[in-house]
Amino acid sequence: MVLSRFVPEAYPLRPVIAALHVMSLVVSFGAVLLVDWHGLLWLAGRRALTESTRLAAAASPIIWAGLGGLFVTGTLLRPDIGSPLTLVKLALVLAVCVNGAVMAPVRLKLSQLSPDASPVDVPEREWRRMMLATTVSQIGWWGAVAIGFVNAST
Repeated sequence: MVLSRFVPEAYPLRPVIAALHVMSLVVSFGAVLLVDWHGLLWLAGRRALTESTRLAAAASPIIWAGLGGLFVTGTLLRPDIGSPLTLVKLALVLAVCVNGAVMAPVRLKLSQLSPDASPVDVPEREWRRMMLATTVSQIGWWGAVAIGFVNAST
């Protein structure tokens, strides 16, 4: 974010950068929502675990690419680092990133379970990590989105 200090407050491409920022959000958060929705369908017994873990693995590069786009465009939008709301948003985005990295080994463990494994077959430690990660993800994403819209409207 220190780099954002070198970006002028107003420049001709700012609307394009803002549009790219929103598109990065849609790509990344949309993929997260799809993975989480599929996980809920597995919990409800409407999908197999292998389907959910394969979808999560396939969506991972899309999520990370969208996050990369958010970082680059967010820097170019010159956020107000002095704003407490902006700092909370940045902390939420950091939490989402760390959370995603922490979930990789859990996803690997889940993919090693039987293809027809149900939620009761998931080891307790992985179950807790999975539930915590899903909660952190949803709070982080929805919180950052809400703060982004509040900051954009002020």
